[in-house]
Amino acid sequence: MIERGKPFAHFRLVIVQGKAYVEKYRKPFQTRDVFTIWGILQLLRLYPGKVPDLDLMFNCEDKPVILKRDYQGPNATSPPPVFHYCADKDSLDIVFPDWTFWGWAEVNMMPWENMLSAIKKGRQRTKWEDRVPYAYWRGNPSLSVGRKELLKCNLSNNHDWNVRIYRQDWRKESKEGFKNSKLENQCTHRYKIYIEGRAWSVSEKYILACDSMTLVVKPKYYDFFSRSMVPLHHYWPIRTENICKDLKFAVEWGNNHTEKARAIGKEGSKLTEEFLAMENVYDYMFHVLKEYSKLLKFKPTIPPNAKRVCAETMACSEQGLFKKFMELSMVKSPSHKLPCNLPPQYEPHDIQALLATNEDITRQVQTWEAEYRRQQKDQMQ
Repeated sequence: MIERGKPFAHFRLVIVQGKAYVEKYRKPFQTRDVFTIWGILQLLRLYPGKVPDLDLMFNCEDKPVILKRDYQGPNATSPPPVFHYCADKDSLDIVFPDWTFWGWAEVNMMPWENMLSAIKKGRQRTKWEDRVPYAYWRGNPSLSVGRKELLKCNLSNNHDWNVRIYRQDWRKESKEGFKNSKLENQCTHRYKIYIEGRAWSVSEKYILACDSMTLVVKPKYYDFFSRSMVPLHHYWPIRTENICKDLKFAVEWGNNHTEKARAIGKEGSKLTEEFLAMENVYDYMFHVLKEYSKLLKFKPTIPPNAKRVCAETMACSEQGLFKKFMELSMVKSPSHKLPCNLPPQYEPHDIQALLATNEDITRQVQTWEAEYRRQQKDQMQ
């Protein structure tokens, strides 16, 4: 069954007696595979001898690859297990933390711990009440239909939807030394927008970290932490089909309820500091790999074409930012404590109840907006 995942994978990772072996099949975008493998090596350093033997396939693209529809029907085979950065209701990919937790050298984005520390310092430069009272988004708008729709909400001669949008040209930024793309300098607005690209976007955690109220355009995909987020507690929900009007109302509501808006922003950043502390990221990695290994019905062995990888030689083989970020994110010593205990799994009815609660909260926001628009219309008559 593992072999059937090969057409979908960029690399195969095998762990035998605490040592990692990698067989690469094809090159992904930039160095996603390199820093993903690096992250797993740091897990082995953090919990030496604790990670069980296993054999897995990993895909490094944006969109999920194991689609439910391909494994349904009377003659369907079982889906191969493939690890990936995100999934959705129509896919079966096993969700794993993305490569940026250990750095994204191509765009000068430091490892998560260092980036979070820089953002925390950056957000202290401007008090929430002194920030620009509009919604801010900076990124590449060409990656999805949703982002192209978002462009229509930008300030124009005809409309002011309370949104300020800035295109991000990474090639130009690279040539100019990434002067305009420093995330720690982007906590200057009261509201920040999160919207997906081709699939989920790594930008979510950085946006949440700013203390600004995050306006989340309804996502299709989820990563390993986003399903823990609650509307009106960690973020403000925005509909895809009514995006400009919803954004305008969110900003107007926030500017009329500043304490509540600031509280939502703080809860979002609190989630990034506590829930996404690297020790918790590593514990998630440990448990997902441990539970996965329990399902294997064979003893993992080293593939003939796999090569041994270890942190020291991997870091020494890199240069520039790649080497720097590996050094910054390297686990310096084993943990003095065991991984956290895995809590009991949710029952299906518990999951449905959580989803229903989030839907109810989102509908409440829509009711507020409808009432607000009605009042505005009455005042104009």
